Amino acid sequence: MVSQRMPGLMVRRVITKMEDAMQPQTQHSEFQGWQRLVGRWATEATHPALPGTVVSGQATFEWLEDQRFLIQRSHYDHPEIPDAIAVIGIIDGKPSMHYFDPRGVHRVFAVDITANTWRFWNDAPGFSQRFTGTLSDDDNTINGQGELSRDDGATWEHDLAITYRRIG
Repeated sequence: MVSQRMPGLMVRRVITKMEDAMQPQTQHSEFQGWQRLVGRWATEATHPALPGTVVSGQATFEWLEDQRFLIQRSHYDHPEIPDAIAVIGIIDGKPSMHYFDPRGVHRVFAVDITANTWRFWNDAPGFSQRFTGTLSDDDNTINGQGELSRDDGATWEHDLAITYRRIG
């Protein structure tokens, strides 16, 4: 709860858990740059398996308490693309992302963020994936393209393409 004193009046405002998780906190050096993703995003996605279809949705990025893990929740307004949750953190000294969806899928990705790029990738036998998102100069848009390989990285094909637009 935050209290503010105004002449002759005490004003109180309750901060919700979601608001608290989105507030900048003491940032650990391993997460330099990740604060740029924190917030609410509207998404638009296309997928080769759904030609001519643009799938809208939403994503949120918020810190778990103490800013050691970044939680990403994704929702898509299409039954063929599953909602998901991802947890990004430093595991065994390396940035990694654990992805989960309602199909029971769990994947582990290496992850990286630079001045203008957010990337994650895994090299799983028979089903490798990679994603590159380009951040706009004002950090309010991310244009991303996923790719997959079924032959251990010899050839890559387009997967989910997604644009994130900050809404909060």
